[in-house]
Amino acid sequence: MRLFVSGLRKLVRRPATYITLGLMVGLLALIYIAVGATARQAAAVGGDGAQALLLVTFPGAYALLLSFILGLGGLFAMIYGAAVAGSEWTWGTLKAAVARGESRSRYQLLSFASIGLLVGIGLLVAFAIGVAVAVVAANLAQVPTTGVTDATTLGTLPELLGRGWLALAEACALGFAIATLARSQLAGIGVGIALYFAEGFASIFLPDVVQYLPFSAANSVVATSGGGAFGGGAAPVALEPDVALVVVGAWLIGALVVAAVFTERAEISG
Repeated sequence: MRLFVSGLRKLVRRPATYITLGLMVGLLALIYIAVGATARQAAAVGGDGAQALLLVTFPGAYALLLSFILGLGGLFAMIYGAAVAGSEWTWGTLKAAVARGESRSRYQLLSFASIGLLVGIGLLVAFAIGVAVAVVAANLAQVPTTGVTDATTLGTLPELLGRGWLALAEACALGFAIATLARSQLAGIGVGIALYFAEGFASIFLPDVVQYLPFSAANSVVATSGGGAFGGGAAPVALEPDVALVVVGAWLIGALVVAAVFTERAEISG
């Protein structure tokens, strides 16, 4: 518990925590406002305007908003996890903890637990702001917002948000594990971004395989009929949400096991 609280204190003081959330929320707001300002006109002349209006049409907008946050936030979560894990090596905080007699794997797992909690809080903040921005965008697009208070949909939000948290935690764990293996923030972030986009390209050629890969599976956890892929594109093949939940859990646990085992066996010299 002491290490967990200590990890939280470190993270809330780091600029990366607020920069990551700020970028996420800022991009989300810009995109939704742009959709609200242009979708109605685009729908009137044909094209993709009608599809864009679904983003600001409640109650379906709730699930689409969460899917959108996972697509964009998954990349940010992975970068954040890599940045924090890499800093443990480059800044020497892991070495200092080991010198105090802390268990290496315990230190790493509790460090990730603190990251995971902040990622969950970030998801709630981004979702709340996203709903407010979506309402504004709906008004700009002259779309009725009566569905905002749909009781049935509101009742499903806790489960959807829980699934979304697991999906973001999985992406974060991948970045955490990659940076741990590389012992570097920059290498972890670079490799993580490369894998993120490589999976998107691979979906064109290997859809039956890609559906089991981490980012595609994470998107399927909260899949909707109108949703896209985790990275923003269309997903031709997607897992059932409950199957995707198991796959995401396996990736999450696997990434943490790899990070913990590597840290236990790594040479940490003074």
